[in-house]
Amino acid sequence: MGGQAEMLIQKISELYDKISKLPSLSPSKEVDALFTELVHACIPQNPIDVSKLNESMQEMRTKLIAICSEAESLLESHYSDLLASFENPLDHLELFPYYSNYLKLSQLEHTLLSRHVTGPPARVAFVGSGPLPLTSLVLATRHMRTAAFHNYDVSATANERARRLVRADADLGARMAFRTCDVMAAGQALGGYDVVFLAALVGVGREEKRRIIEHLACYMAPGAKLVVRSAHGARVFLYPVVEAEDLRGFEVMSVYHPNDEVINSVIVARKPHHGPSIGHGTAGMRPCKCCKMQAMRAEVSGPLERADVSPTV
Repeated sequence: MGGQAEMLIQKISELYDKISKLPSLSPSKEVDALFTELVHACIPQNPIDVSKLNESMQEMRTKLIAICSEAESLLESHYSDLLASFENPLDHLELFPYYSNYLKLSQLEHTLLSRHVTGPPARVAFVGSGPLPLTSLVLATRHMRTAAFHNYDVSATANERARRLVRADADLGARMAFRTCDVMAAGQALGGYDVVFLAALVGVGREEKRRIIEHLACYMAPGAKLVVRSAHGARVFLYPVVEAEDLRGFEVMSVYHPNDEVINSVIVARKPHHGPSIGHGTAGMRPCKCCKMQAMRAEVSGPLERADVSPTV
């Protein structure tokens, strides 16, 4: 490992030590300063290979991503509450400190997605939307102005916070729904979307992320697009990595690694019309387990009798 990578690891280790000793990860001057320093340390391009990190560094990275996830949730909850105090919350989104990053990330995702769709998506799902669903809000107001957005999150509290943000906007209130549901319990409902966005922090471990992607491959409609967020270079200390081979059951169409302040890499994939199986350009190497189970149920019960766990609204 070269000197640049070693210097980065030393810096990350020092910041991890400070962050892990914080009494709280709720927004404060100290918390904000440390996470800002961490993000800035990870933005410059760095030739680090996460697979070559030793066991202790791998463990630290896993813990750091979990800490970042908790801090991000607390930050979003704080600003969601602040925005909800305004008569029209959507007029004040720029108060969120990373709003400009979301504008750029949403623009990037929409641009990449537009290369692979024949028309504007009508129904969009965002899995892991959280208390401040900025991606959905930006896409719905700037890029997909007629699409219906269904936001999935495991937290009812997060969904209630998010719901308050669109209460004063008749158009978005009609087009945007919030569903409290674990994505692994969302089955046939996933077949109703033209595009599914998977948030970076849904499935932090690689195997967990793979299981979620396989589940999506099982239930998404043939031809539907999946937009997945990943990380590259030093940014792997902030977010989980998704590789092309992790998208089992999908055809990978675009992979983009930003080199500016947009942290997340973006992968656009397509559910093939022939289903999750071996094929040219297909990331999947075998049918997923849920697809096999679904096929077995279909043989035994018929398509109208198959049980499915639907999300609660």
